[in-house]
Amino acid sequence: MERAKVYFTDFRTRIGVSLPEKLQKLVRRAGIGEIDMDGKFVAIKLHFGELGNISYLRPNYVRALAEVVKELGGKPFLTDCNTLYPGSRKNALEHLYCAEVNGFNPMTTGCQTIIGDGLRGTDDIAVPVRNGEYFQEAYIGRAVMDADIFISLTHFKGHEATGFGGTLKNIGMGCGSRAGKMQQHNEGKPHVIPELCRDCKRCAKECGSDAISYESGKAYINQEICKGCGRCIGACAFDAIENNTEGAFAILGRKIAEYSQAVCDGRPCFHVSLITDVSPNCDCHGENDAPILPDIGMLASFDPVALDQACVDLCLKAEPIRNSQLGDNLAKPDWQHHHDHFLDSNPNVHYRETLEHGEKIGLGMREYELLRL
Repeated sequence: MERAKVYFTDFRTRIGVSLPEKLQKLVRRAGIGEIDMDGKFVAIKLHFGELGNISYLRPNYVRALAEVVKELGGKPFLTDCNTLYPGSRKNALEHLYCAEVNGFNPMTTGCQTIIGDGLRGTDDIAVPVRNGEYFQEAYIGRAVMDADIFISLTHFKGHEATGFGGTLKNIGMGCGSRAGKMQQHNEGKPHVIPELCRDCKRCAKECGSDAISYESGKAYINQEICKGCGRCIGACAFDAIENNTEGAFAILGRKIAEYSQAVCDGRPCFHVSLITDVSPNCDCHGENDAPILPDIGMLASFDPVALDQACVDLCLKAEPIRNSQLGDNLAKPDWQHHHDHFLDSNPNVHYRETLEHGEKIGLGMREYELLRL
């Protein structure tokens, strides 16, 4: 079987050539022009970043991609769906405000923004999941599915629940409506290790369901209220919160793959991922810690599984940054080394299951050929 093709270029440029221009060269070389976009609506799915977080992708890259789409006759728009947690993107009005404050507007990007699941996160459509083992149908933002063509533009980074936030995370979790996100997050619930809790109350500030209270100076998570989103795990600086269900993160990853299948199946899709500002946690946080790895490059492919696999492989070959969450962990004399940058940064995560399941259900393949520009 022929391997999937993944195109790669680093962030080096010569005088007179900008990085957005280099991105345009990459996507053209990767074959975006093979898609018939003439007069078609083209959804560009990306993460606008939480207010306070500055590791999300710059709007300059979005504009570069949108310009290529328009040159091909397409009608691009930017999209993302609302969040479960309280942050600054939980409804369309706040989401659009957040996007504009973070620099995403028609002047900077060259296209409009449509929040995929509507004002309250309830405007969704049930989409069949081909070969699904966890879902027969997925709840996807209606505007995402109304598009004729789907393009994902991803900031590749670490993640406190899924190991890394890549193309499949951007598509599967990102395109799920609020009901869809609930469906993916309902497997496991975190719990507090009392002897490690310092009563800093940071976890409660991140909780999207008001499930965390404080009893006798220690955090307590109400399992009946908790949505299982895992933001408290990433918020805790003392490793005092862990997932309560064995294998929950592995199951979450497989569910994300199935939601990605629902979004992509049956229509033209193209995927771009930038390995830059590789923060240890998701861009959903209102802050971003120092990168755990150096900037590596830009990648593009028609295959989302191969693209994520290629990004993982490049990251695992990179040298960790000492002054980072990953570097701090590796420097601990009693650290149990995983010899895996994502597991050594967030040791309770599972990520390979996402890639394996994506391949199993026919979303893409893990075997790829890396073509360097």
